[in-house]
Amino acid sequence: MSRQNLAGLKSLSLCFLLSGLAGLILSTVISTRYMNALPRFPDPQNQRMTPRNISGYIIYQTEQEDRTLSVVEYSSVLTFLIGLGTGLLYVQKWGLAWAIEADDELVPDES
Repeated sequence: MSRQNLAGLKSLSLCFLLSGLAGLILSTVISTRYMNALPRFPDPQNQRMTPRNISGYIIYQTEQEDRTLSVVEYSSVLTFLIGLGTGLLYVQKWGLAWAIEADDELVPDES
C-alpha cells in the first residue's frame, strides 16, 4: 500500500473517530439536559409518557425526544466503531509497510 493511500486511510480514520467522539459528547450533553429538565413522573398533558433510565434516574420524555437521543447515541457509536476499525487497518498496513522497508534495508545488494 502506498504512502498516499496510508495517509488517506489515516485521515479517514481520524475523521470517523473524531466525529464519533463528538457525537458521544453531544449525546451526553442531551442526556444530562434531559435528566435535569424532564419530569420524573409521567406527564400525559405534555405527552411525556416514554420512560428512559439515565444514570439511575427514570425520566419521562416524548417519543420524538426518545427517538432523537437514540439516533444520536447509536449513530455516534457506529461512527466511532468505523473509525476504530479503519484505524486498526491503518496500523496493520503501516506496520506491514514499515516491516517491508526495514527488511529491504537489511538485505545486502548483490552487485
